[in-house]
Amino acid sequence: MKNDIEKFVDKWTNRGHEKQDTQQFWNDILFNVLNAPADTVIEYEKAVKINGQTKYIDGYIPSTRVLIEQKSLGIDLMKAEHQSDGVKLTPYEQGRRYGGYLPYDEQPRWIVDSNFSEIRIHDMKKPGEAPEIIYLSDMVKDYTRLRFLLNAEDEHIKKEFEVSVKAGEIVGILYEKLLEQYKDPDAHDFQSLNKLCVRIVFCLYAEDAGLLGSSTHAFHDYMAQFNGPARFRNGLKELFQILNQPTTERDPYLDPELAAFPYVNGGLFADDNLVMPFFTDEIINIILEKGSEKFDWSDISPTIFGAIFESTLNPETRRSGGMHYTSIENIHKVIDPLFLDELKEELISIQSEPVERTRKRKLKSYQDKIASLKFLDPACGSGNFLTESYLCLRKLENEVIAALSGGQVEMGIEGVSNPIKVSIEQFYGIEINDFACATAQTAMWIAEAKTMKETEALVRQDFDFFPLTTNANIVEANALRMDWNDVVPASELNYIIGNPPFVGARLMTAAQKEDMEILLGKVKGAGNLDYVSCWFKKSVDYMQGTDVFAALVSTNSITQGEPVAILWKYLMYQGLHIDFAYRPFIWDSETNIKAHVHCVIIGFRCNKDKYEKIIYKNGVAQAVKNINAYLVDAPNVFVGSRNHPLSNVPQMVFGSMANDGGHLFLSKEEAEKIIEKTPEARQCIRRFVGSREYINNGERYCLWLEGINPSIYSNIPEIMERIADVQKQRANSSRASTRELALTPFLFGEIRQPEEDYILVPRHSSEKRRYIPLGFMSHEIICGDANLLIPKSSLFHFGVLTSNVHMAWMRTVCGRIKSDYRYSTSVVYNNFPWPSPTETQKAKIEATAQGILDAREKYPEASLADLYHELTMPIELKRAHQANDRAVMEAYGFSVKMTEQECVAELMKMYQKLTEQ
Repeated sequence: MKNDIEKFVDKWTNRGHEKQDTQQFWNDILFNVLNAPADTVIEYEKAVKINGQTKYIDGYIPSTRVLIEQKSLGIDLMKAEHQSDGVKLTPYEQGRRYGGYLPYDEQPRWIVDSNFSEIRIHDMKKPGEAPEIIYLSDMVKDYTRLRFLLNAEDEHIKKEFEVSVKAGEIVGILYEKLLEQYKDPDAHDFQSLNKLCVRIVFCLYAEDAGLLGSSTHAFHDYMAQFNGPARFRNGLKELFQILNQPTTERDPYLDPELAAFPYVNGGLFADDNLVMPFFTDEIINIILEKGSEKFDWSDISPTIFGAIFESTLNPETRRSGGMHYTSIENIHKVIDPLFLDELKEELISIQSEPVERTRKRKLKSYQDKIASLKFLDPACGSGNFLTESYLCLRKLENEVIAALSGGQVEMGIEGVSNPIKVSIEQFYGIEINDFACATAQTAMWIAEAKTMKETEALVRQDFDFFPLTTNANIVEANALRMDWNDVVPASELNYIIGNPPFVGARLMTAAQKEDMEILLGKVKGAGNLDYVSCWFKKSVDYMQGTDVFAALVSTNSITQGEPVAILWKYLMYQGLHIDFAYRPFIWDSETNIKAHVHCVIIGFRCNKDKYEKIIYKNGVAQAVKNINAYLVDAPNVFVGSRNHPLSNVPQMVFGSMANDGGHLFLSKEEAEKIIEKTPEARQCIRRFVGSREYINNGERYCLWLEGINPSIYSNIPEIMERIADVQKQRANSSRASTRELALTPFLFGEIRQPEEDYILVPRHSSEKRRYIPLGFMSHEIICGDANLLIPKSSLFHFGVLTSNVHMAWMRTVCGRIKSDYRYSTSVVYNNFPWPSPTETQKAKIEATAQGILDAREKYPEASLADLYHELTMPIELKRAHQANDRAVMEAYGFSVKMTEQECVAELMKMYQKLTEQ
């Protein structure tokens, strides 16, 4: 029997008319393929005013701001067609145009163009990148890539987040007020304060969750009877002692109110050495009124709150001024492809089994399976990855329990008093910070309590949560200095998860550098790696000879530029292969201050390479044959640093560096003033471009005295004063090489200015641009060292370097500053595989390269920042680049329909052959 997606493919194969079929086609996708909720809204023929004319958008989904431009079957989506006003636009450009005239809050987040046989997805957060393409023929395996159409915010998670943040604020206030009561607190006092806060929070949660007896106000009502700070303090100490005492060992004549409290166990209340300060009326009010009467702790998310709580207790994160923790959405980017998606699909398959006896047998086996899985987070922090993973397993288990109960809600499942098998003891963590360890354990207990209540509601039975018989295995240690097998043997483990620390290569502490030396000291160039590299190395060592599957978050630095060849070449020789990966994206923490870190997620194994591979880019999943260290579908090649070009092309060098303290530079006004006063100074002053002046059309000048007879400027006071200042600045330098330059204060410190016209490449450029705006410059213009330059170059070289082929290569192998491109000679240019064109193809590239320069000349007042902004790029310039792209792709023998990823794969094959030669 065919499923709904197969029926969809059959229905729309060789069919599709823009006017007649658009609405049915997209309704089918939303409601039959993606099973969208019935109230999902898609607006068809949405009106938009453009220059006084009313135009109509084929489709628009308001909840996710998706704009759809639909064309009939057979229409070439890459081909531009005349619009009613005479402008030629591709369907995507037409969508961009419509979107630009929508109100700001309706501006499209995604633009989709389709011709029924293919769907092209354009992410407007990265408008310069090539679109993702889904073919109708591949819809059965690729339909999940369309889930972005429905990715509306989960209101339940939003509510949990808001409640958890409020809880964190209460804990923060309580922490501050208690801290004020300690006299000259030492390390033990701080540890006591943290444990005290953990205990109070646990009591507040437990009473609201109904875990402290029949009353949901048990803690509040008991403590409220102690009038005055001294009595309150003594009462709390006594309560903590009772919570740590088995009922069989208690005084038989104990106050009944106190005796009603359960024995908690688990070590939470076991420390008798805890230093408890005096309580004030304000602190009592925070606990009883703000914390108990006016707040319901049962609605918090253990995952979110655990991290907030840890941030509150951890002095390091408190000093940083904000709460730092990972959003649930980002946690799922790790755990869903690692294990959760597969487990969900397996459960759906079991539930569809028509034979009841077989279905129940499979459900029991499935429950045993998920109860046997073991997880390790070797940098667990407050345990949010472990907590969320536990919650997800318990949710699956509750589905199983509901299915097995078969309506026998009073009796439970086949006479079993407690049907729960999934345990927090399946989860292991290593964390160097004691505050985080305590919080992680508490968060896991809260998660266990919440999910037990959900199970109780399913089977209508009450289970005893206390005394605690389970324990999350959280170890306080430096994960990089210990054997992980001492925490959990690798032979017993299933998954490694986590978000190790992000510390740059130049920002590590002495201890962290020592960690690096211990783990990666024998790897050449390891000093250029970020700290997170250690966890990948340690994981690979631990996983050897096992089926452990790992997924770690990392800064994007380890998958770009020079670090790739340093780290991944070593790891892949140890057997690592990547099974899934998230291309770079912004890792937003759910905090009151956003930490915009550009990250990747890498899922990897060290056993036989036999699994389907998935690359996630801009929220869209794509099945691929291989994922290399650059996180693209291409061979496992490692583009290292190279001193000379791999191909027969001119050498690229840095621009000239002044090393002058700024004294050789002139503003436009200063240059004009000197020339007006002394016209012969004109030959001493040249136009100068750093990358900023070049990109933004800024005017800056410099004294360029190389080859100039001193008699021309020796009598010009304004010039001689500047030369004297340069000499003084260099002579006083702490560097011997700079002091030597004081002998020639009239010259730039490093001169590389060519005598012929040259190609200019800015070293840094925004990743929002599809093309780095290269220049073909007059030798009269001095190129600064914020740029790279290629002397003895031609229009052919300019055309190839400014093409989409080279830009695809650059985007893959270049380094980054956050997400912006950092172009380098040694990695990007010297390793680039050039084409071998015929004379005709070369002449065509030269012509299209000139076309780009001509198109720019039509807008002399516009800066390159204006011309290369995706929203303001003139149509003539866009057309010129497209023509150049086609000419270059023809010289490579590439199809113009080739995606950027396919282009990179071919370039890497060429690189592989060239390096083998």
